[in-house]
Amino acid sequence: MIEAQIDKDLKTALLGGDRTQADTLRGLKSALLYAKVEKGKRDSGLSEEEEIAVLAREAKKRSESAELYEKGGSKERAEAELKEKSIIERYLPKQISEAELKPIVDQAISEVGAEDMSKMGAVIGLVKQKTAGSADGALIAKIVKESLSQ
Repeated sequence: MIEAQIDKDLKTALLGGDRTQADTLRGLKSALLYAKVEKGKRDSGLSEEEEIAVLAREAKKRSESAELYEKGGSKERAEAELKEKSIIERYLPKQISEAELKPIVDQAISEVGAEDMSKMGAVIGLVKQKTAGSADGALIAKIVKESLSQ
């Protein structure tokens, strides 16, 4: 489980004096605990898919924050957010590239029978299900939109 690895890495970071990694991992533990309480799974724990969803959400938050800091002219804060994002991404499955995602989207479009944008949501949902957290939602939406617009 991912949470056990985070615990182990947190201890290592604390012993090694890596404050950024320790703070980031503490934040992840907090986010995972919050998700467990929210879903009523504090004792049983989250499934790996649920853990991945929480971590992906945390990585996305860091990415969005970095973008906003960049626009606001705070380069140091943006870099700090991106560093945290890179720490979080170590626990996420390897992300599939756009080239690898295109055939999956095409297959989902044919399975759903989508011919126009009205079924875009169903196609995106199916692709997310097939990729199980290894594809960025924004990239999926972009490719589905392009494919259905043709």
